[in-house]
Amino acid sequence: MTKFFDHTKHLSGRVTPTVHSRQDSEASSGGDRHTPALTIALAGNPNSGKSTIFNKLTGAHQHVGNYPGVTVERKDGRCTLGKTTLFVTDLPGTYSLTAYSAEEVVARDILVREQPDVVVNIVDASNLERNLYLTVQLLELGLPLVLVFNMSDTARARGWQFDLDKLSRFFDTDIVEMVGHTGKGLGNLLGAIEATAALGRRRAPLRIAYGAEIEKELDCIADLVRQDQALPKELEARWLAVKLLEDDKDIVDKVSLPKLKAQIDSSAHLIEKQLGESAATAIAAARYGIISGACQEAVRSTIEMRHHSSDRIDAVLTNRILALPIFLALMYLVFQLTFTLGQAPMGWIEAGFGRLGEFVGGLWPEGSDAILKSLLVDGIIGGVGGVLVFLPNILLLFLAIAILEASGYMARVAFIMDRLMRKIGLHGKSFIPLLIGFGCSVPAIMATRTLDNRRDRLTTMLIAPLMSCGARLPIYALIIPAFFPEALQAPMLWSIYMIGIVLAVLLAKLLRSTLFKGKSVPFVMELPPYRLPTLRGVLTQMWQRAWLYLKKAGTTILAISVLLWALTTFPALPESDARRFELQRLAVTSDALPDEARDETLARIHNEETETALRSSFAGRIGQTMEPMLRPMGFDWKIGTALIGAFAAKEVFVAQLGVVYALGEADEESIPLREQLRERYTPLVGFCIMLFCLISAPCMATIAVTRRESGSWRWALLQLGGLTAIAWLLTTLVYQLGTLLGLGGG
Repeated sequence: MTKFFDHTKHLSGRVTPTVHSRQDSEASSGGDRHTPALTIALAGNPNSGKSTIFNKLTGAHQHVGNYPGVTVERKDGRCTLGKTTLFVTDLPGTYSLTAYSAEEVVARDILVREQPDVVVNIVDASNLERNLYLTVQLLELGLPLVLVFNMSDTARARGWQFDLDKLSRFFDTDIVEMVGHTGKGLGNLLGAIEATAALGRRRAPLRIAYGAEIEKELDCIADLVRQDQALPKELEARWLAVKLLEDDKDIVDKVSLPKLKAQIDSSAHLIEKQLGESAATAIAAARYGIISGACQEAVRSTIEMRHHSSDRIDAVLTNRILALPIFLALMYLVFQLTFTLGQAPMGWIEAGFGRLGEFVGGLWPEGSDAILKSLLVDGIIGGVGGVLVFLPNILLLFLAIAILEASGYMARVAFIMDRLMRKIGLHGKSFIPLLIGFGCSVPAIMATRTLDNRRDRLTTMLIAPLMSCGARLPIYALIIPAFFPEALQAPMLWSIYMIGIVLAVLLAKLLRSTLFKGKSVPFVMELPPYRLPTLRGVLTQMWQRAWLYLKKAGTTILAISVLLWALTTFPALPESDARRFELQRLAVTSDALPDEARDETLARIHNEETETALRSSFAGRIGQTMEPMLRPMGFDWKIGTALIGAFAAKEVFVAQLGVVYALGEADEESIPLREQLRERYTPLVGFCIMLFCLISAPCMATIAVTRRESGSWRWALLQLGGLTAIAWLLTTLVYQLGTLLGLGGG
């Protein structure tokens, strides 16, 4: 089936490609099969350029979410081909359709259940044989397929030449050469999609001869598959039999017929005994045999293979001695970009919301409902501002990550760190989210999407808050100078960061040996060639991730901000107390005091009134109720009340302490607040405050994002409750042991 692709024609600014093949006459003879809409699925290996082509096809007409029930990113978009709308789904990157991971299950389920009109299989032409393994499996499903040889410029630079006519006949499908990041070949791809869709959905599945030993067992299993009512009937019995022999967990778990289960075990044992290798290995070898034969016939190298530019760069960037220092230097630059350049726009946003609050407050008439005013100004405007103030950091951090990912460097980082991460039961890719956690836990948890295995993803997600984020720094900056001499201040700060790292390592080991017990995913990662990132690609990726933060986490954060406002506002100060403080103010204003003395006295009365109101509020009452639980750690109800406020954001702890101790607004550099703390508590209590804030309940933004990324409140609540319980146990242990050693109590 020879295909010849013509040039693209541009009509009214819309791409209308044409395609010519031997099937054109067949399509036209079948009548007009034009449809107003087509569903397209993009399938391919990670780093094959699939998402780049998706962005080229759909442009701004795309949205990102999660597949129902799993934390696997779903990208959908649309584009126009003549009068036909193409609805495009970018499937998760996968090397295989044998379901060993959530990504593979999701990709296969869409292909089988949603039955797209056309499946576009994007392969990296410079690594053809490995990429074609997925192609063969797609053909085994009998899917309407278009093959895209992406990165054809890289393949030519490496000296590869393809006989596309031979390959097209061999795989019985259209083949399009493309350079995804430039859009070259996009028109031909649209033409191939149109031609393939015109032929209809059905095609004969590719039937691979797996050898006499395997074929005999496949026949036995297939007969029993037809009798098992629990197995999906839309799939061919032979295909299901192959998957069962491959020990595809998703299919194996659906088997209900005991006789079939026994046959699978018997067949797998017999094949291994006869061939000296597992059935899955033998089946994979047969597929690669098909691929190898096709490539021997239709692929040749025009030059002697030699080191290309990526190899030369890797000689430096993955060097055993230089790799880690280079990486740390790059990460330092990323954090500088994120937190230095983000400082100014964060200030603008914060000031803007401050002015908005003042403006709205100024519109309120005197004597009108102060509660509604407080809700709008402190609850809603303050809550939204608390979310949006972090947007510059989120945007800059995701921009930097997108550039490093698109360039191919992030894959090298995982490779460099894998040996260390494997010792704690994690994948090399887990290092990046944990590193990001030192800036902010929210993007760190969102960055776990780069992990292929759900166990690794959940483990990394749950331990990420133990990395001391930037929001905890104001707490350390308040406590350390308040309790420790200058000579000990740097060691104390270093120790608190190290405690978080050590706890994360221990907790990861514990989780991987209990809740997430299972074999570690082998470190098999394609190191893609280095590429120059495209502006559109990195900006699109940056905005998609930032928009998820705003849309999902933002709504939850706003709701909890309003809840915390209500807890600190209600019930109102008792009327008797309000009258008492009003009489005190009248007495001060009627006395002939100097202006300075009068202002100081009025400020003191105001602060005492604020503390009394807080004590009588729900938050204050909760703090007092919590006091018996806090005492073993050396804390009182005032610290407990501040900890409630810190759930909104860790840095709020400092401001809450200022309110509790009747100092009005306070920050980490507040000398009076440090003096108040020093008078009431010992250095042991100060250290325990830092320890508890390090480990305990992450901020509500982190909980919200964990819930979204994990797909379940179960894991978010486990993170919230588990870390808080660990914090209480360790802090109590430290305080009680310190007291026994004579370091003092609260």
